[in-house]
Amino acid sequence: MSVSTGAESAAPYVEVSCRVDGQRGSKRRRPSLDCATARFEDAVPVRPFRWSWGGRHFPGWYWAATTGQHVGFESWLERDRLVLMDFDPAVVGMASQPFWLHWHDGERERRHDPDFFVRRVDGSAVVVDVRADDWIAPRDAEAFELTRRACAEVGWWFERVGMPEAVLLANVRWLSRYRHPRCRRELAARLLEVFSQPGPLMAGADAAGDRFATLPVLFHLLWKHELSAEQMDVELLGPRTVVRRAGGPAG
Repeated sequence: MSVSTGAESAAPYVEVSCRVDGQRGSKRRRPSLDCATARFEDAVPVRPFRWSWGGRHFPGWYWAATTGQHVGFESWLERDRLVLMDFDPAVVGMASQPFWLHWHDGERERRHDPDFFVRRVDGSAVVVDVRADDWIAPRDAEAFELTRRACAEVGWWFERVGMPEAVLLANVRWLSRYRHPRCRRELAARLLEVFSQPGPLMAGADAAGDRFATLPVLFHLLWKHELSAEQMDVELLGPRTVVRRAGGPAG
């Protein structure tokens, strides 16, 4: 994730409130600049995920292989973004609805709870709001802009994301079925050996052993980025997809 935060103008005075030690009724509220080094990737949601009959929201919990913990979501779009973040090797931590941002817009008190806080492997932080382009009302746009400017002051990145690319999402969602670390290492070693030279996915699975045993391990290695597949963003994974060991020679 990389979106320029920009610092063309100072944000209004912003405070951050979060739950303390996972306690529902206990909250801490501090100036945003005091929170620059806080580990919000470990935060618990500041509000519950609610479901109502006939509602447009579809809340749930996604088990993230990155952290070994469940992360909440409130829509299929948020769930899809969680899957993509979980697949991203640059992401090492994530939390949903980690805090409230509080500010005054000149007329009234406002607040906004970003969808996700993400920690990257380089130590940087990304605040993420998930909203489809055609679902952004003026009030939402104002909240996103305030969040962007507040993040710039704190030293975080901010990203508002919408619908992901359909083919890449389909491939990553398939691989996410094999994200749990149940992997027979002897088969993994054999697959890594077979794909040290690029080759078709199914032919390599057969060369490594019984495909019913090797395919789940192969998909797990693709999820872990120990193997890589060509053109995952433009073609669905299939028997002829070219697979190679990560860092191996091109075909």
